[in-house]
Amino acid sequence: MVVDFSHPIAVQIRHKIVQASHDFGLIEGGDRILVCVSGGKDSSVLLASLLEIQRRSPFEFYFEAALLDQKQPGFQVGEFRNWVESLGIKFNLIERDTYSIVKEKITDGSVYCSLCSRLRRAILYDFASDHSFNKIALGHHREDLLETAMLNLFYSGHLATMPAKLLSDDKRNVLIRPLAYVGEQEIINLMEIWKFPVLPCNLCGSQDGLKRQKNEESNF
Repeated sequence: MVVDFSHPIAVQIRHKIVQASHDFGLIEGGDRILVCVSGGKDSSVLLASLLEIQRRSPFEFYFEAALLDQKQPGFQVGEFRNWVESLGIKFNLIERDTYSIVKEKITDGSVYCSLCSRLRRAILYDFASDHSFNKIALGHHREDLLETAMLNLFYSGHLATMPAKLLSDDKRNVLIRPLAYVGEQEIINLMEIWKFPVLPCNLCGSQDGLKRQKNEESNF
């Protein structure tokens, strides 16, 4: 699978990532960035785009990919891992059985997302800190930020969204969202052109009635 960085859509997305980085100070010289990938379209486009941005950057920064294997039934990472490594990007597979924990703890009909997210965050924060990464990159795009703002407004009564740059609660990690200016349809279009493998999230898709359905990817 050849990644064509010269395609107009790839260039457009790259320019938006660079603009967001400039506006919010997301990527800076000397950064060691852990890119959290789920095997979905958003984080995959971010990961590959960073490779070309790194090549063109006037300053040096370093990044690796990290994927959390939560031991969901049928989860097969091989093809996706091969695609990432074919780009020359170091791939870290972190194996933790959070799937069993979530299934065991959530028995009253509550949604899995909250507990699952907390467990993922703790594991990825620890990994980033233990391996001397100073930033964690997440694959949330423009619509994710807008939808979060609307959900907060309707369900909490206040207008707030996920910031493009945030110091984590444990003060050990800086979270960045380089796709803040990138629209989901742009990502879908590039996914269809690049034709990279996509891993579904069976846990997130196993419940009905969620306020926010993410059929293709749960990034964080």
